[in-house]
Amino acid sequence: MQTALVLLTSLLVGGTAMAAPVTYQVDPAHTYPSFEADHLGGLSILRGKLTKTAGTIVLDKEGKTGTVDITVDAASLDFGNAKLNDKAKSEKMFDVAKFPTITYKGTLAKFNGDSPTEVDGQLTLHGVTKPLKLTLNQFKCMQNPTTKQHVCGADASATLDRSEFGIDYDADLGFKQEVKLQLEVEGIRAS
Repeated sequence: MQTALVLLTSLLVGGTAMAAPVTYQVDPAHTYPSFEADHLGGLSILRGKLTKTAGTIVLDKEGKTGTVDITVDAASLDFGNAKLNDKAKSEKMFDVAKFPTITYKGTLAKFNGDSPTEVDGQLTLHGVTKPLKLTLNQFKCMQNPTTKQHVCGADASATLDRSEFGIDYDADLGFKQEVKLQLEVEGIRAS
């Protein structure tokens, strides 16, 4: 009896220890970094998004850890206004010819049960890398009822000072430098 109990305990502990992290490929059809930025010191709020995103998210629910590695095509910036898009992509602002990608690499930092609530990471924007913490306002994993694939999704947010990344265009005209980020992200479990 004691041998059977030791064997059962070993199997249970071994099964827990063998749980592996799961890798999810970012689904570009359901992932959009968006942002809000000031126009003329409070006159209005400019809103835009970046439409081409790729990357991976590794999640270890049992170990309460994981990583995030996202790459965004800076030229996919879209305000919904062609003239403003061209200005923002020029060397005066994002300079997408010189800095074609925006990257975010981070570690899942806090969990509520088996769901992450924060990511501690590094944002590289306009050739400058700075720490940026993302708050995961919502997180869920499930089987997609349409595709039958296992997916995880999140709504993340953060705030940054664009001047810290060398993008201080029109600060002299009173433009506030704070930018609010929102990230809608979904990942599909890799086979």
